[in-house]
Amino acid sequence: MEAMNVKITINGKEHSAKVETRQLLVHFIRESAGLTGTHVGCDTSNCGACTVLLDGKPVKSCTVLSAQANGKEVTTIEGLGSIKGMDKLQKAFIKHDGLQCGFCTPGMIMEAHYLLKKNPNASEEEIRSGIDGNLCRCTGYVGIIEAIKSVQNGADNGKA
Repeated sequence: MEAMNVKITINGKEHSAKVETRQLLVHFIRESAGLTGTHVGCDTSNCGACTVLLDGKPVKSCTVLSAQANGKEVTTIEGLGSIKGMDKLQKAFIKHDGLQCGFCTPGMIMEAHYLLKKNPNASEEEIRSGIDGNLCRCTGYVGIIEAIKSVQNGADNGKA
């Protein structure tokens, strides 16, 4: 198997490792960087549980090779906030019951973060369209949409 050295900046910290050229970014994040908030879901790019930001844009990390991310910046759910200092979207998902099992939540929040950065005044239809590549089997999406809308219009002041 061919291997190569990669350096990827994840959440502001550089991570280096020798990896197989076919290794997926999601596995680099979880195994080499030790960040387990990014979930491995379907491995076919259908569910979006593995969504991260690559150079500021959302990608499904199960479809990106670690080699393709070499020298680039990745933001994961851990880069938005922590248990001690959650991002306003993370708090809003809790407040509006935008999660149940939580498996899809990291990818959903990363996609919503990008959506609101790109279009802070997105309509409900644009929000629904913006997250349509992320599947949730538990919530029915009502709480997710409400969480995103609440952050968007400032209704939530960041307190869960």
